[in-house]
Amino acid sequence: MPQPTKGARLGGGPAHERLILANLATQLFAHRRITTTETKAKRVRPLAERLITFAKRGDLHARRRVMTVVRDKGVVHELFTEIAPAVAERQGGYTRITKIGPRKGDNAPMAVIELVLEPLSAKQGVVREATRAAAKAAPAAAPAAEPADAPVEEVVTDDAATADSGATADDATAAPAEATETELAAAEDAAQPADDAGTTKA
Repeated sequence: MPQPTKGARLGGGPAHERLILANLATQLFAHRRITTTETKAKRVRPLAERLITFAKRGDLHARRRVMTVVRDKGVVHELFTEIAPAVAERQGGYTRITKIGPRKGDNAPMAVIELVLEPLSAKQGVVREATRAAAKAAPAAAPAAEPADAPVEEVVTDDAATADSGATADDATAAPAEATETELAAAEDAAQPADDAGTTKA
């Protein structure tokens, strides 16, 4: 079970809170910015950003998920056709909360929550273009890398030849050791059979 939010809920109970947040989200999408208390702005922000993420997906199931919260079909249509394409390049952070000071009367801290619809900064655009260019260059570099692999294979065959020559060198060093043992064994008889044994082993 999820842990309930600390402190008093908005409104009188959970159902009233859901309705308050749904109405705030609906008005935010309809007017692009609303003035409310800081607490309500902070509570509606995750809901609004989640609904925008559904709108960016754009399929029928996502539209039906949004319709469970935002009951106004005109606002849902506006969300899917205008707001979602405007924030298509953003990876999150679709809303901005700005504190505007206390409310006259009950001194409640007020804030403006608005949709961030302006395009990404020039620096972020350059980084994104560089990332896309690198992604396009990677598949183009893959076919060019195949001819570069061929010399590597030749080097591997050279290494194999060197390993084979090393093996022959090991065999050559092992042969004198065996010849030495044979010579010691044949030293008792005569020096001539020992030389013949060394030539046959070599």
